[in-house]
Amino acid sequence: MSELPLLKVYYDGICPVCRRDRARYERWAGEAGRQVVWCDVTEHQETLRERGVDPQAALLSLHVEEEGGHIKEGIDAYILLMRRVPRLKPLAWLIGLPGLKPGLRWLYDRWVRRRLAREGRLP
Repeated sequence: MSELPLLKVYYDGICPVCRRDRARYERWAGEAGRQVVWCDVTEHQETLRERGVDPQAALLSLHVEEEGGHIKEGIDAYILLMRRVPRLKPLAWLIGLPGLKPGLRWLYDRWVRRRLAREGRLP
């Protein structure tokens, strides 16, 4: 298998669902998962600021940093991760469709805001 470029995933490490999703991804990714570094947003706030990302925005939406420093966010970040896992490639293609992407983004944003509000972490 050729070496994949390193990805840094900034995720909400406090969120139980996010931690479960991370564990599932690592299982499914196999060798490709070794090229993904998971960074808890609450522990990497300064790093995020240095990259021009507000830590609160990183809590509200998944951020993935590619090896060259480019950061993808939200559904695009999920697509980038999913494309590395054979069983998730069809889903990555599906959620990237122009007709679905805006609706999925709206649902995702709403779910995250409700979760953070319920936890008392939404300003």
